[in-house]
Amino acid sequence: MQASKNKNTEKAEPFYRLSVPKQKTSSEIINEARNSLRTLRTRRPFTPTEDQRKLFGSGSSRAPQNRPPSVFSLHASSFDLSESRPVSGVRLSPLDHKPVLVTFAKDENSSISLPKPPASAAEVRKVSSARASLFGRTFQGSFLSAKMVLPDQNEEKLDSEEPAMMNNLRRSNNNCLEEQRSYTPFNDESRELICNECISKSEREDFLKGTAGKFLFQLRGESDQMKEPGINSSRPRITGWKRRVTGLEDETRINESEEEESFWHIKILPILHELEKEDNIENLCLACTKLYQALNEENMLGKRLKRRSVLLKTLYKLVDVDSDPLCLKLAKIILAMKVDGKNLLSVCKLAFKICKNEKNDYIIQNDRFLDCLLEVLRTEDLQKNNEALLYCMGAIKLMSGNAVLLNEMVNKGAVEMLLQLMKQINNIKENDTYFSNLGHLLVQLTATLRNLADLPPARHQLLCSGAVSELCAALEQRVDDKDVCVYIVRIFSKLSFYNDFCAALADCSRCYILFLALLNKYQKKQDLVIRIIFILGNLTAKNNQAREQFFKEKGSVNTLISLFQTYHELDLNTQKWYHEKEGEGKTHPKDPSEAEDVLIKLIRVLANLSIHPSVGAALAAAHRVVELLVTVLEYKSIDDCEELVINAATTISNLSYYKVKSSAVQDKKLHIAEMLLKLLMSNNMDGVVEAVRVFGNLSQYHEICDFIIQKKIYKFMIALLDAKNQDVCFSACGVLLNLTVDKNKRALLMEEGGIGKLVDCLQDFGPADWQLACLICKTLWNYSENITSAASCFGEDTDTLLVLLTSLLDEEIALDYSLDRDLRDYQKLYWEREFKPVAEKLLDRIQSHRFLPTVTITPF
Repeated sequence: MQASKNKNTEKAEPFYRLSVPKQKTSSEIINEARNSLRTLRTRRPFTPTEDQRKLFGSGSSRAPQNRPPSVFSLHASSFDLSESRPVSGVRLSPLDHKPVLVTFAKDENSSISLPKPPASAAEVRKVSSARASLFGRTFQGSFLSAKMVLPDQNEEKLDSEEPAMMNNLRRSNNNCLEEQRSYTPFNDESRELICNECISKSEREDFLKGTAGKFLFQLRGESDQMKEPGINSSRPRITGWKRRVTGLEDETRINESEEEESFWHIKILPILHELEKEDNIENLCLACTKLYQALNEENMLGKRLKRRSVLLKTLYKLVDVDSDPLCLKLAKIILAMKVDGKNLLSVCKLAFKICKNEKNDYIIQNDRFLDCLLEVLRTEDLQKNNEALLYCMGAIKLMSGNAVLLNEMVNKGAVEMLLQLMKQINNIKENDTYFSNLGHLLVQLTATLRNLADLPPARHQLLCSGAVSELCAALEQRVDDKDVCVYIVRIFSKLSFYNDFCAALADCSRCYILFLALLNKYQKKQDLVIRIIFILGNLTAKNNQAREQFFKEKGSVNTLISLFQTYHELDLNTQKWYHEKEGEGKTHPKDPSEAEDVLIKLIRVLANLSIHPSVGAALAAAHRVVELLVTVLEYKSIDDCEELVINAATTISNLSYYKVKSSAVQDKKLHIAEMLLKLLMSNNMDGVVEAVRVFGNLSQYHEICDFIIQKKIYKFMIALLDAKNQDVCFSACGVLLNLTVDKNKRALLMEEGGIGKLVDCLQDFGPADWQLACLICKTLWNYSENITSAASCFGEDTDTLLVLLTSLLDEEIALDYSLDRDLRDYQKLYWEREFKPVAEKLLDRIQSHRFLPTVTITPF
């Protein structure tokens, strides 16, 4: 009676059971593929590499006229000379001509002062000639004369200057005086500036050598005295002087130390002369390298250098030279000198232009140019310099396409820097005037993060730096900007491959609302839709809470149904087109079409959602969902798109597990069985296994069992026991188990050698797969319910079965203690709880119905 009760209990059990939620061990990987409710995996959406490096890709939603250009002209004239001079309280108005001043200081870029007419015309000619030799050319010409000579060598030339120089000098001085009166707040007693000059030949020589040249000024009424260091005390002392600043501070030497003066003349000036004279690109590059090193060694990068504007003018002029290696050197120095405004924009454009050429990646890497660009991102004002930051970020994005430079970015902390920049952008509200322009910058930033997401260290930094919340905030603010949405979704698409990131994203509850909003807004934008669906598939594959949260969002299932219908129609149209073109040699491509790929990933979401008990039950009752899944089996051949058909079958299998009122699967079970028969007869083993899985669930219904008998499908199941594949045997045995619940169908196991094949499976796979061994024993238990004789029931396999069951019930023989502890414990758990109880009953039944012959012993 007890045996009968156990037997009835066994046959009342469904073939597949819901797995009990628990922490996974390494051994459970084996069991995952066996569960009746299974998640699905798929490939990440493919993103083709852009043919050209530019700000916005070919798929950008931005119209060319509404986005910053990737192609532009850039010349020396693109830079602003006045911008490099800091603003002071007083600024001079531009002059009609270049003034030639008699007042000199320690370098060729002196401040404008108003001299007293000298006593000697010859003296004027000498000093003016020296000035002209240094600065005779404007910006379009040379700033630093290469023809500077010592007065001893060219005394006659100095003395023979044209008389016109004196007139020019006087006109210049008059103009300067008028400017000074207009802008300098002198009182009436001290308006006139007087230059007391006592320049000896030795002093003039010192000036031209670039080591001295002391020109002192005094304001009338002041009595301060100063002895200049380095000038012999026997020389005339000049008293009562004071320098005035008129707005060109970068071109003065106010408070300039002797060390800086010496550094300028000894280290910098010769290099600038070389840059003026040199025509060879390689030599120019070497000179730029020397210039950067010299400035860096003396800590003169940035805005410290008093004569910075002269240096920058020289560099700006060289931009016209058509050479990327040289422009890279120039850009590095210009950025290091901390330019701003128009010049910062121009040099960032120059950097972008260099990075557009993939062949420059090597020199960019060797010159550590990335450091300069990252410094711009770190220090420059977002709103003031948003266009410059756009091109700077664009250049970094282009660099991120190179594997070496990408790793360098991670090592230099680019991830945290970019997230900080994104946070600043997210703080700009939609009604702000900068909001739209910053969208262009955000495209470059997110495109860079997308590339960085490929690297494990970068993924770790993104996770630890709270990237999820910032990316979601950007997505929420920029929902109308498709480009930004695509890049952020691409980042999520890459990162959602990993469990830790999936957990972080699942914890961001508003992500589901955002994804649904995007799916509804961009329903026909395949590149965006497919990635969001892929992300949702990853979330729901790994997190039961995520399944429930997504399902509970308003309109979630309706959104999925709407997408299913949209892309199903697109796929039908595509398939129709290929059928019409078959005569022209057009065949269906091997890889899934865009519409098929969306359907594959969308059905995967449905399959993963159905793992959750309440969600799965609700989906099983959703008639439109089941109808669409069945439609896929109706119109799509597995040869056309294997993954799509198998995914549809798997989802139906999951939904068929739930026994709920108004189940759509139950209502359509016979039609589903007919569709599965087509899959079962295919040459695709994965398709066959999936079809068998569905029959395993559906065969719990009498109508399906009758269908299996009518269509001779049971013979196919028995044949599959010879597949020598554990999963195939497991699925086939499940169908046979459900068939043996009906007393009238048990005899079918004797056909096609079914009993022998079950015993062979137990022998082949039993010790390694206790789930399968248990299933075989249950099938044999059901089959032998009305046993009268073991021999008549099991035939020639009786003895083999007895020996096999005896050995498998011996723990020392059955369990493999060479396995790792987790796997061994797992095997023992299944052996004790699942296999052993059923096997012991079956063994006892066989032994109790086995009649041994009496043996007579004859004595000798």
